[in-house]
Amino acid sequence: MSQASNPTQQRTFAQQIRKNYIGWLFIILSVLGISLFYFYPMVQALLLSLQSGMGSTLEYVGLDNYVRLFNDPTFITALTNTILYLLIQVPVMIVLALIFSVLLNDPTLKFKGFFRTAIFLPAVTSLVAYAVIFKYLFGNDGLVNDFLLSMNLISQPLNWLSDPFLAKITIIIAITWRWTGYNMIFYLSALQNVDKSMYEAAKIDGASAVQQFFFITIPLLKPIILFTSIVSTIGTLQLFDEVMNITSGGPGNATMTISMYIYNLSFEYTPDFGYAATVSYVILILVVILSFIQFKVAGDRD
Repeated sequence: MSQASNPTQQRTFAQQIRKNYIGWLFIILSVLGISLFYFYPMVQALLLSLQSGMGSTLEYVGLDNYVRLFNDPTFITALTNTILYLLIQVPVMIVLALIFSVLLNDPTLKFKGFFRTAIFLPAVTSLVAYAVIFKYLFGNDGLVNDFLLSMNLISQPLNWLSDPFLAKITIIIAITWRWTGYNMIFYLSALQNVDKSMYEAAKIDGASAVQQFFFITIPLLKPIILFTSIVSTIGTLQLFDEVMNITSGGPGNATMTISMYIYNLSFEYTPDFGYAATVSYVILILVVILSFIQFKVAGDRD
């Protein structure tokens, strides 16, 4: 009996090995690609952050670069600006995206396709092109100042790009305009899978539209809100294009972000790739910390 079962067991074992080999053949290229273009550069950047020097003349300095961060006023300014953008822009964008998604999910609304496309369209425009357009819109003789003057809301043109406070407002407006529609699509697709009977039952029970929004829509969209919050947080921490093309980090580093500071350290100032790698790891640390906080606040135990 055991002799008869051995050939069968051997064939089964050989088939399992063959299946495993076929499975590995399918994923081996992806694994190699991810390792080569993601993990290897991350490890190299970590090693580079422990070095210092000009250009390619580098030497190991241990954690000196990380200590230098706390005494670098430009880095502190860039970090403060980035966190400010994050704290203001991301919540405003998420709320607007939620409101637009609820309004555009109304079955009685006409021209829904047009409105959805119009709000989503900024997300697929060129980063550089739209940033340059915003630079002209908010210039001293731009359309924004012309409109405010024509409405008698201001007596003289506002210095949107040369005033530190207004320059930050301009960047926040630009980011919100571009990415609100992107997040709206996630909420809209989720809302279309919600059972309409839940809202009908709420109406019968006397719930208002506002109550339905807070007690039905928000809880059901909680996983999507968490996802978009994390993605938006990562994107804002990496903010570069808008600042580079609209204000160039000015006036006087008033709109400088961490990513732009990394660029300046690598290409604008005397090249210091070791310190630039150190600053880049600050973004990684912030992403991990803020994502962890968002998971905890959202109550996601998984």
